[in-house]
Amino acid sequence: MNGVRETRPDRPTLNALETDQVDTPLASPDTESQKCCSDSYHSNSDTSSPSSTTTPPLNPYRRTVRTTIQKVNSNLITFTPASTKPGEHPYEDPTITISSDETRSALEAAAALLRNGQCVAFPTETVYGLGADATCNTAVRSIYSAKSRPADNPLIVHIASLKQLRRLLPRPFSPARLPLPMVTPEEEPIEEETIPAVYLPLIEKFWPGPLTILLPLPIPSPLSPYVTSTQPTFAARMPRHPIALALAAISDLPLAAPSANASGRPSPTTAQHVYTDLNGKIPLIIDGGSADVGLESTVVDGLHDPPVVLRPGGISAEELRACGGIWEKVVVAKRDADDGDTAPRAPGMKYKHYSPRAGVVLYDVGANPPAGRDIFSSARYVCRVGIVRTRTWKEGFAQAEVKAYCQKHGPLQIEIFERNLGSDGKDIGRGLFAVLRELDEIGVDVIHVEGIEETEEGLAVMNRLGKAASVVVRKVSR
Repeated sequence: MNGVRETRPDRPTLNALETDQVDTPLASPDTESQKCCSDSYHSNSDTSSPSSTTTPPLNPYRRTVRTTIQKVNSNLITFTPASTKPGEHPYEDPTITISSDETRSALEAAAALLRNGQCVAFPTETVYGLGADATCNTAVRSIYSAKSRPADNPLIVHIASLKQLRRLLPRPFSPARLPLPMVTPEEEPIEEETIPAVYLPLIEKFWPGPLTILLPLPIPSPLSPYVTSTQPTFAARMPRHPIALALAAISDLPLAAPSANASGRPSPTTAQHVYTDLNGKIPLIIDGGSADVGLESTVVDGLHDPPVVLRPGGISAEELRACGGIWEKVVVAKRDADDGDTAPRAPGMKYKHYSPRAGVVLYDVGANPPAGRDIFSSARYVCRVGIVRTRTWKEGFAQAEVKAYCQKHGPLQIEIFERNLGSDGKDIGRGLFAVLRELDEIGVDVIHVEGIEETEEGLAVMNRLGKAASVVVRKVSR
């Protein structure tokens, strides 16, 4: 290849949780061991807290649990602000309305599973999530086990209202006063806000939406220690998808919810993707259609100066800087926590992620596309090669390269599967994981992917591709 190849190390051995394979019935919801108490508190200094070398006990699921897919129409779910007072966030404590008995029944059944310590997969605007009661050790352990997720990889807590979020924060609380409009001196003073003030401009602009914030973890905390994985902070977000909001609201639980895929695989953007990875490991998948954003949420740490984007995602760094104040100085974490002894501060910062079974070769912006010899050598004498185009690679170029190579070196059995993600950053992000999964299902042996500029949505796209790639081809400077 006309470029510099960087071979990525194999994924480290994951300290994944084992899955109970004993063919015994699932515990009844009435079984004492399945009950989770949302008003209990956990000591964050407990020496039994999880770490990168600690494997929590087995979860209650057996591999042969029946997995059901339940379709739900999210258009039948609406939220109404409880108050229209100036300066109060519309999702301070909204009222949920469901205009279909069938939809309500499906959501209430899912909420009952969550309250009984079980996992439920559901759509969010970013990707599908695998949710469980974030206050219950048994429930959170079942997430790790179903996904075979490393035990030191923290989870994001999903909430349906600011009122629900404050239950997880240290002091007595009052409704959030947003930056605009200003509170007049004549108004009665309110108690101190417990959500750090640095996040209020972001909450006003981006919540509900694909933004996750890091918050200080109280001691003791109502959250299971398996959520935070020894970190002194916890990650929280308010999703925009009506189904995700409805589950957190109806169950009245904060929901720990990573992406609903097998650990390391491309994140799922449809219910079928979830079923492919987790069939037989979870009881329920709620099908709410395809995810809109297609990439996970942006994770930010505003507890430091300057603030840091720990994981690029659905909200760009440029959008964060437009909020003004300290966010004008926000920086992007350039290096991930790839040290085997370092616990990641946020999800997606450690281990190889988002990877199809096929090898991925990523081409940086400006690097020459693969020539015929590159396609042939990367396939290692096998016959199926995936090509993912974005902004500059020409349609059909790979087939032409292979044809020219065969004319010179003799007939070769190579079949090209070309996919185009388009040129718009949002379209590329929305379709990326789905295309990687599609090419995997076809059975390609290697996938060559055209990279894009690391600005706006491109930062998140390249972050995901960088973690999926085994080889990165760089542009050669002359």
